[in-house]
Amino acid sequence: MLRQEFHRCLTRRADALFELTEAVLCADGPVRSIAELSLAGEHRRGHGSGYAALACGRVDIDRLRTALSGVSLPRAADGRLVLAVDVTCWLRPEAHTCPQRILCHTYGRGKDQHMMVPGWPYSVVVALESGRGSWTAPLDAVRLAPGDNAASVTARQIRGVVERLTAAGHWRPGDPDILLVADAGYDGPRLAHVLADLPITVLVRMRTDRVLHRPVPPQPPGTSGRPRRHGDEFAFGDPATWGRPDVVSETTTRLYGPALIRAWDRLHPRLTHRIAWAGHDGALPIIEGTVIRLQVERLPSGAIPKPVWLWHSRTGLDHTEVDLAWQGFLRRFDIEHTFRMLKQTLGWTTPKLRSPEAADRWTWLLLTAYTQLRLARDLTADLRRPWEKPRPAGRLTPARVRRGFRNLRPHLACPAGVPKPSRPGPGRPAGTPNQRPASRHDVHTVTSTNTRKPKHSKNTKSSKPRPRRTG
Repeated sequence: MLRQEFHRCLTRRADALFELTEAVLCADGPVRSIAELSLAGEHRRGHGSGYAALACGRVDIDRLRTALSGVSLPRAADGRLVLAVDVTCWLRPEAHTCPQRILCHTYGRGKDQHMMVPGWPYSVVVALESGRGSWTAPLDAVRLAPGDNAASVTARQIRGVVERLTAAGHWRPGDPDILLVADAGYDGPRLAHVLADLPITVLVRMRTDRVLHRPVPPQPPGTSGRPRRHGDEFAFGDPATWGRPDVVSETTTRLYGPALIRAWDRLHPRLTHRIAWAGHDGALPIIEGTVIRLQVERLPSGAIPKPVWLWHSRTGLDHTEVDLAWQGFLRRFDIEHTFRMLKQTLGWTTPKLRSPEAADRWTWLLLTAYTQLRLARDLTADLRRPWEKPRPAGRLTPARVRRGFRNLRPHLACPAGVPKPSRPGPGRPAGTPNQRPASRHDVHTVTSTNTRKPKHSKNTKSSKPRPRRTG
């Protein structure tokens, strides 16, 4: 059913785009170039049809979003849907003729070697599975255009995903709320405030230098003056401000050893009228939640483990809910496996596309291909290499399912039509210069009105950064 609906979502150059996706699923080894996909037996068109289809084809993305939301989705151990959102970048540092490039944050190989590289960032939303594995269910992908506010784009994206999931029957009244997990780059209280009308719970990681506040204690009788809005400080880096936790749990994990979990109820950040809250009218809200601190004994890499601070948008959590929260956050890292599969195996960032619209079409083709692999993982045989260990049925990785998809394809419907015979065009005569050079575009950068830097900030980094007391 998904393959027929996918073909209907292709409104122009449909057959060429469909066969391009088939070649991605059935190619031997990682995808290295679009032209080489024409060598696959499932690709019946010329080597130039792939780039032509991406440049001139059309994809009904809204209909494709609905189709991906209608397939079977994984659920957590308690039966709820768990969504993860993150940004991954398609780096194009030397593509000066590509419009709408912005600076993307990347990590270098050395310590604190963070770099800003031009490219196209994409915000991706997936549904997570329970237990150990590398599978996710992609639901949406949005490219961040120059001038877009990442927080606003993410809020609109999550709202659209939840509405489509509700329309598809994945969530009904009475079901547990959908859990949204995100990393420290997202403003959890802001997301919880904007999405308060949806059946969703927000769980985000917070930086270790944050400072939250407790509720205001009752005002003594006879006290005059303006009432307080914030209680005592709760500094993540100062154990003297923590006090007694409301929930304490200890468990033993296989990879991380003994784990100590502590939770404090009803903590909120002190908001100010700036950044995301600059246009807020009236008094700023008090957004309370539960703070969870996870401390483990060791890491599989051998590095020194650091505590993980989580902010949960619900208050009054018990021991079971706290354990489900931090375990659900650890599943968030499965989205990194999906990004690696898209980039290293399916060749998401391989083609040198000039148009960002063509990049969007290629992105959605690969998300559909990945969904077909997920739905076929119980139907394909394990064609393992001699040096690979056998895996039980239903536990194959995405790369190993793709290896056996070619044997499954003859049993699936192929709505693409047979290509018509044609001859390539003459092209530009040899020795004739190009009379229509491509336009060059600058990289979009965010500038500040105050460009003066303090004298003490010259290539120095404080060993004792100031705590962040505002959110």
